[in-house]
Amino acid sequence: MRKRAGLSAFVLLVAALLIGVPFVWGSDLLGAGADAAAPAAPAPAVESPAASEAPTRKAAPAAPAAPALPPALVHPAQVTVDATGFWSWTVIDRRTGVAAGSDNAGTAQRTASMIKAWLASDYLRRNPSPSRSNLAELSEMIRNSDNDAASYFWGLDGKTASIARLIQTCGLTDSKAYIDWASTLVSARDAARMGACIGDGRAAGPKWTEWLLNEMRNVAADQKFGITPALPATEQAGTAVKNGWIARSDGKWHVNCLAIGGDWVLSVLTVYPAAKGQGYGEDICSSVTKQLQA
Repeated sequence: MRKRAGLSAFVLLVAALLIGVPFVWGSDLLGAGADAAAPAAPAPAVESPAASEAPTRKAAPAAPAAPALPPALVHPAQVTVDATGFWSWTVIDRRTGVAAGSDNAGTAQRTASMIKAWLASDYLRRNPSPSRSNLAELSEMIRNSDNDAASYFWGLDGKTASIARLIQTCGLTDSKAYIDWASTLVSARDAARMGACIGDGRAAGPKWTEWLLNEMRNVAADQKFGITPALPATEQAGTAVKNGWIARSDGKWHVNCLAIGGDWVLSVLTVYPAAKGQGYGEDICSSVTKQLQA
């Protein structure tokens, strides 16, 4: 009985010692020698700094918010036109690239002479040292909308290859070449993109952009219809324009307006019965322009 009691006491003592040893998992302890089994000396106590001594960090001041830009002279607004036929529009803020337009702004129509601004741009970008005669022809094509000059540069530009470059250079999405330069199909939003592309220099290149814009600011008086007359008098002379107009054999007028202002670009496309005359489309362009300044 005494031996069993002694043995029981010994077993209980060993068990108590085993329960008091924590389970430690760490690769630095696995396979360590006898010296590693010795308990490490306790780390010296480190007093926490007093609250007054604790380092303080000031929050970095918030970056000032960028001031909101005032609306461009011609800017997005509600537009209502009581007109027969088709009409569409797109305006782009040249400062931000933000565009807005009619619900049908992606519907392509024939450009007529509006495409001449691109034909000039494409030629000048690819031929930065034009002859005097070609430069004079370009001026005639823009200022007086000469069709023979347009056909000449349409050929020099590679015809439909030029429109392929237009789509790629200016990021158009709805447009395509057709049977001739006047029949090129461009939507209102693509026409505005083309105008922005001309204005920022991608179209004609750095050497000739300002020259081309100056030609567009000085088109013949009878070609400054639509957008320009609807602008404040102080803005008219500095606005670059290239309109297109043609009564086609399909019995419809195609009247298109494109203008590049200081901080905006606007395009308006119209198609309607030929019996209504060219002035009907010009008035639509003017009406849209006025409403986008409200």
